[in-house]
Amino acid sequence: MVACTMHTYKIEGTCAKEVSFDLRDGRVYDISFVAGCSGNLKAVGILADGMEAGELVKKLQGLTCGMKGTSCGDRLAWAIADAAKQGG
Repeated sequence: MVACTMHTYKIEGTCAKEVSFDLRDGRVYDISFVAGCSGNLKAVGILADGMEAGELVKKLQGLTCGMKGTSCGDRLAWAIADAAKQGG
């Protein structure tokens, strides 16, 4: 059995204020956001569940929302990259 490593990050520059996810065996699971566009962020969590962390970072990194220089997806990518760099 693989141990779960739950990560929680405070995020800024987006409507969401926090993102949490589990990173195990190089894959991302159980993504959830605090605040933000509930339906869209639930969809991101469902669609991304089980994806390889590096691939998810590549897909989401650099996305913007409206006039903001970032997005909830971009902040998720940042958090996943940071967690992976720290060893999961």
